[in-house]
Amino acid sequence: MNVRSALHRAQQGFTLLELMVVVAIIALATTAVSLTLPDANSDRLETEALRLSALFESARAQSRTSGVPVYWRVTPEGFEFVGLSSREETPNPLAGMRTWLQADTQANIVQPADAGNLVLGPEPLIPAQTLQLQLGKQLLRLGTDGLGPFAVLPATGEQP
Repeated sequence: MNVRSALHRAQQGFTLLELMVVVAIIALATTAVSLTLPDANSDRLETEALRLSALFESARAQSRTSGVPVYWRVTPEGFEFVGLSSREETPNPLAGMRTWLQADTQANIVQPADAGNLVLGPEPLIPAQTLQLQLGKQLLRLGTDGLGPFAVLPATGEQP
């Protein structure tokens, strides 16, 4: 057996160490990519919270201009604004039952404790109120200090 054939046979494949290094690099790259992808439920919940805060502020404005108290409450199918008048000639777009953007979204009024609804007006200064939204394991809080508008509060993370 000559030296050339021995060298040719030795250089035909990868060593186990080289294969393990390549697999480790692929595993690290996959982990990095999966950690940078946003959670879909988190994005959906934030969209729902922003939508709800805009609806709250619209209802507050209507309540203040009309002088009629407006309340928001959770229903089995979604939520509704109570107190907004809807005349046939000019229907109110906020009046009536609304559904969540994601059917499995849940809402719970945190502050004031044991409240059945949120008070949105007609007074310019309303009580401090906080609402917790949940979608899957993601939680998000929406609230107001009573003077400022409803806004998304700092995230509380995932439910244990």
